[in-house]
Amino acid sequence: MKTTKIAMLVLTVAVALFILIPSLSWAEDGAALYKAKCAMCHGPDGAGKPAAKIPSLISDEAKKMSDADITKTVETNAKHAAIAKALTPDQVKAVVAAIRDLQKK
Repeated sequence: MKTTKIAMLVLTVAVALFILIPSLSWAEDGAALYKAKCAMCHGPDGAGKPAAKIPSLISDEAKKMSDADITKTVETNAKHAAIAKALTPDQVKAVVAAIRDLQKK
């Protein structure tokens, strides 16, 4: 009987951690997400590729965009559709924060 209660307690804690950890802000690394999902096109420094019509994320124009505008672009731009579907809203926020960090350099 005690073994069953302990097993249920361990299972409950494991499920709670499985649910809670992905939603914690520290669990998302925006720089790693940027590197994995965005850098292949926009470059590791966010400079873009003008010859391929891939915009810079560190230009003055990009710096003037609000976080909401960048989020909307990521979520609605046809070129980003597959990437946006693979990201949670919290992950998109983390990527936007990583872009803002690139703009400061």
